Order: sequence, then structure tokens, then C-alpha cells
Amino acid sequence: MNYKALSLGLGVFSLALGAAELFAPKRIARALDAEDHDGLVRGFGVRELVSGAGILAAPAASATVWNRVAGDALDMGALAMAARRSPRNRAIWGAIAFVAATAALDVLTARGLDEQTGKFLPVGA
Repeated sequence: MNYKALSLGLGVFSLALGAAELFAPKRIARALDAEDHDGLVRGFGVRELVSGAGILAAPAASATVWNRVAGDALDMGALAMAARRSPRNRAIWGAIAFVAATAALDVLTARGLDEQTGKFLPVGA
């Protein structure tokens, strides 16, 4: 499997997701019944943009993809809190499923890059 190509795809995905979160945080927060947390959504957008830029700058460095995994954990925590507030909101449960699937792909890619390089390769190495 070409993990570097997967990594590049995740980088582009991060940029697109980050742009959506940065430029439409109120709409996303409203869909998740979290109108009072649009600043958090915007912050997550910035995190995604930085993550995507890092991956595109060093697509073979597994550390950049492991950073996405850490971001996925933050996303899941925030979505879990939203689900607790609004347990019947289908958009929240859809987002949880989406983040879980993305996290699985992130872990697969990061582990694959670790195996291909034989080590955990930090950015710039």
C-alpha cells in the first residue's frame, strides 16, 4: 500500500475540513446543537489547517499523521460532550461515525508510514 499517497490525501482533506470549520463555524456549531461553541469549531479549523500543511510539507513523516490522530481524539471528546447535551441529534452521531472512520484511516496511514520508514519519523528528518 502507498502510505505516502494516503498521507497526501489526508493532508488535502485536512485543508478542506479546516477551511470549512474556519469559514463556517456558526453553521457547523448550529448543526451540532452547540451554537455557543463556534469559537471552538473555528479553533479546530485552525488545527486542521496546520495539520494539513504539515502533512503536505512532509508526507512521509508519520509524526504529521500521528498529529491528526491526536486531533481526532480532541474531536471525539468534543462530539461526546455534544452528544451528551443533545443525545437525539443525528448530525452529532453522524459526525462521531465520520471522525471514527477518519481516525481509523489516520492510524492505518501513520502505522504504515512507521513501518515503511522503520521508525517514527519526525518532521524535517
